[in-house]
Amino acid sequence: MLDSVDKKILACLSENSRMNASAIGARINMSVSAVIERIKRLESTGIIKSYTVILDPSKIGRDLLAFIDVSTDYLPGVSATGAMDEFAAEHPEVMECHVVTGNSDFLLKVCTDTTKSLEKLLDELKRVKGVSSTRTSIVMSSVKNRVSPVDPDDEKL
Repeated sequence: MLDSVDKKILACLSENSRMNASAIGARINMSVSAVIERIKRLESTGIIKSYTVILDPSKIGRDLLAFIDVSTDYLPGVSATGAMDEFAAEHPEVMECHVVTGNSDFLLKVCTDTTKSLEKLLDELKRVKGVSSTRTSIVMSSVKNRVSPVDPDDEKL
């Protein structure tokens, strides 16, 4: 279980993963050594999995964001999950691939540069063994887009 200090540290790092221990300590009124110790513990326990760079897709020519619902048919001896894992790994446009419940079996978050490149990706996806249908929703604008679910006041953390 995380205490309030851990949550504050995580909130700082979620805002800027390059924030150093000195800046975090100043913000939460804690010594640098104590912040470093806590960050090391959060890393060693797997709460902090990694540090990454978040790119602005529009600034690198990837203006089209879409979600693709993928439905599959059961085929004896064919693992749809394995085929989708492979497809997602081979296509850098696929940012996320999730097994879901509901009307579809998978949900993909993809980012491409044009509708033409999205169409090409969909054509390739439809050729994956076991894929029976897809439904695509193109994002017009985003109301909220968080990378990490950290809220320092969240009682569940």
